Amino acid sequence: MNNFGTFTKLSPLSLLRHLSNSSESTCLQALSNSVSWSVYLEQGRITYATHSVEPFDRLERHLRRLSHHVPSIIGEVRVQLRLMFEPDTKSQPVGYHNNTHAQSIPPPLPPEYQAICWLVSERYLHSTQAAILIQELVKEVLESYLLIKQGTFTLQNSHYRVPTICKLDVEKIVERCQKKLHNWHLLGPQISSPYQRPYLLIKATKNPKKISGIDPQLTEWMKGFSLRHLSVIMNQDEVELAKILYPHILDGTILLHEPDPPFDQLPKTFTDFVKASSYVTQSADTKFVDSALASNRTISKENSATSTKKTPISSQKEQVKDLTTSNNKKIEYEAEALATETPRKVYKVISVDDSPTILKEISRFLEDENFSVVTINDPLKAVMSIIRYKPDLILLDLNMDGMDGYELCRIVRNNSMFKKTPIIMVTGNKGLIDRVKARLVGASGYLTKPFTRADLLKIVFTHLA
Repeated sequence: MNNFGTFTKLSPLSLLRHLSNSSESTCLQALSNSVSWSVYLEQGRITYATHSVEPFDRLERHLRRLSHHVPSIIGEVRVQLRLMFEPDTKSQPVGYHNNTHAQSIPPPLPPEYQAICWLVSERYLHSTQAAILIQELVKEVLESYLLIKQGTFTLQNSHYRVPTICKLDVEKIVERCQKKLHNWHLLGPQISSPYQRPYLLIKATKNPKKISGIDPQLTEWMKGFSLRHLSVIMNQDEVELAKILYPHILDGTILLHEPDPPFDQLPKTFTDFVKASSYVTQSADTKFVDSALASNRTISKENSATSTKKTPISSQKEQVKDLTTSNNKKIEYEAEALATETPRKVYKVISVDDSPTILKEISRFLEDENFSVVTINDPLKAVMSIIRYKPDLILLDLNMDGMDGYELCRIVRNNSMFKKTPIIMVTGNKGLIDRVKARLVGASGYLTKPFTRADLLKIVFTHLA
């Protein structure tokens, strides 16, 4: 079979199944809503899959989850991977070509796959662990691929062989993806994307776990992170986490914000997913969600106040029972917020930059997210201010008059109080040499100007987590 060409009227699933019968090395590429997908196959089996929306964020999340079982995958290793392999600039989606000569150009090896190969070669991971990592990455990518409604699909014969760590059976992995999508679909329309960001509207004074049924540690991170990112921080299955939050989303205790760019470009799990007939049976999960949706009422304050500690599953069952038996009861959210709101931990951030505009933007981006931001426009005065305020995180501009960020970072790191304090370099320099120099003086991360609010929050929350 000659696997090249461009198609517009094929379903994503049918095309993938068709390729599972091929004996050739093929790269399937799709483009929809400015997002590109690449699925690499050898002899009808998947060797890797990726899409263009934050591939290194995806790798970072799965490496963090894997690090619970592989102690060698520490934060420094993950930062090193980004410095070595993450592209400096965002260009045309990796491996996608829309011209008539595309067939003659072999799809490039995804940089995050190169990073995984490096982890294996440097013995941070053995081949079995790398295969598990790739399987989880492929599942996440295929979940969004299967949601494509309209797109352009390109098939290319691979003129080289991707270094093969594992080969995944198409039918088996598609079946797992469909089950996962079905579970996400059951949580709609309230939850329509794993990248939505939950915010706690009210919080109990004495015991938030007893009142809300939510782990207090979870409430500390429920501002800025998406459901998918939260599940990694809590080391919990993301659908199970969404189920725990679901009754509180229904009653208005938790508000869901739409995904930040560029995650908003990915297909939504509710509006775009059509249930497969093989998964429409009334499972326990279906009954849980259908019962909650049918009632669509709030949990009464009396029931919440008298609830006791339970496992997440038993807590969910009682919450659903409360939902179905309560009639015309409504929490007065504004009054209760004043009476029961407790202060969240406020993280102290110092931002050093000789540009008043940048300092103002950083303050505006962070102060709405429960941070206390101290801005300093004179690097020569920054050291004493850092010692005085003892921040949880430091943002340093690289190019400043009087003292550059490299020197300031080195001085701060030499103080024993700040050996482990995250220091993020903020700069317009995009070269690899600048990133390496930042790393050598002790920087924890690197944020390139211009940046969006989502970019800033992502790197800040990542290092504070």
